[in-house]
Amino acid sequence: MGLLKNFQNWTSSHNPKWLALIRVALGAALLLRGVAFLNNLPNMERLIDANSLTQYKDLLMNSIPWIHIGGGFLIILGLFTRFAAFIQIPVLLGALFFVTTKNGLFTAETDLTLSIILLLLLVIFVIEGSGPLSLASYFKEAEEEQTAAAE
Repeated sequence: MGLLKNFQNWTSSHNPKWLALIRVALGAALLLRGVAFLNNLPNMERLIDANSLTQYKDLLMNSIPWIHIGGGFLIILGLFTRFAAFIQIPVLLGALFFVTTKNGLFTAETDLTLSIILLLLLVIFVIEGSGPLSLASYFKEAEEEQTAAAE
């Protein structure tokens, strides 16, 4: 068995069920953040312009909301959780480095604390995966039952 398979087996056996609640809350927060970006595209455009990222404006305005919405939805369901969490990390790092530091680290308007918490949770779910209370776990168990029944 490969190293990756051993790692996946270990994390699935050491993933407490209460972590599913945190996974769903994280996914919901990201999904809602993506919807908020779509609802406030002019504000997002101002943020991008204020941070000298104008050459990437179209790419950022079209990708960031959908990365949050799609990734948040997958995290909520527990499908492709590691991938969905992994693709969120560069977006959160960009928010930390470009937006938060530009607005000031300790001002009242900063989302620094929320961004750091979300980033840490994303790293946890890249490592842990979706856990036992997820669609991925359900599909894996159904596949194992079919394999066992076929033998």
